[in-house]
Amino acid sequence: MAEPRFDFRSDNTGAAAPEIVAALAAANSGPAAGYGNDAWTAKVQRRFSELFEKDVTVFPVATGTAANAIALGAICPPYGAVYCSASAHVDTSECNATAFFGGGTKLVPLAGPHGKITAEALEAAIAGAGIGLSHKSQPAAVNVVQATDWGAVYGVDEIAAIGRVARKHGLRFHMDGARFGNAVARLKCKPADVTWKAGVDVMSFGATKNGGVLADAIVVFTPGLADALRYHLRRAGQVWSKMRFASSQLLAYVEDDLWLRLAGQANAAAARIAQAAEGRLLAPVEANELFVELPSTAMDALERAGFGFFRRGPSLARFVCRWDTSEEEVAALSAALREQQGAPGVRSAAQ
Repeated sequence: MAEPRFDFRSDNTGAAAPEIVAALAAANSGPAAGYGNDAWTAKVQRRFSELFEKDVTVFPVATGTAANAIALGAICPPYGAVYCSASAHVDTSECNATAFFGGGTKLVPLAGPHGKITAEALEAAIAGAGIGLSHKSQPAAVNVVQATDWGAVYGVDEIAAIGRVARKHGLRFHMDGARFGNAVARLKCKPADVTWKAGVDVMSFGATKNGGVLADAIVVFTPGLADALRYHLRRAGQVWSKMRFASSQLLAYVEDDLWLRLAGQANAAAARIAQAAEGRLLAPVEANELFVELPSTAMDALERAGFGFFRRGPSLARFVCRWDTSEEEVAALSAALREQQGAPGVRSAAQ
């Protein structure tokens, strides 16, 4: 299958950042202890603790799905329920891996705007959950996606409000941060402000979508939760023998704010394209994704012209900007979308 000339399929299609490739090459020198007992993995613990302004435990893993499912499986009992957005990746795109690693953990989707959940919706769901009834799954955790699967970004206050509800009812709070860099680049806040200071216990920290080669991480903020995770990760085959190559990627990723620079580039590309899609956007463009209402004939024409993107429905196209999305790609898609303005069969998103 031919690769598209203008690639907006996913940020997963992007190249690895040169700094991360260089870090891998530098780590490939001589022997080093295996299974995380190496200098790079030890440094990851210190560097991420500095980044988050708190002592944290970091577990490098291969994928975001592994990070999400194993983290949730470790913090929830098999009879527990995890509240999440109806569009959350854990519920729509991970083949129910959370239930697999959690021994039956149930996902409970909540409706909300642009892939978010609200503190009010969470409170209402818990109130109707049947706490203490043995024939009901018991509230155990809440999951948020930052940035969401519709490209929206939770503000610090929104995360903190959800955190307060979770603490009130004894739920653990998990953040799926596959695009955490894009969210922080948008918010321009400290990573601590939108995670543990707002009540998050554990997060999946994404790097692969934003210039990494093959490494994400689980970051544990709450003392005591890391102990069980060690066993869950081993059983899941996520304790790498040559861990230094994963850890070296994560170190390079956060060094000198590389992760924020790369995410900022992707966000800026999406923002420029959004200007050409005004009136057709079905979600706010706050990170690096655009959801645009287009008739199927327009999507057909874009594909014939060499644009790669994802069809989310008969009249909904998703475009994702990578850290290395080129100016040529931005200009080409912007021009193509402007040509579609006023095309028949499209209603304004504002209507």
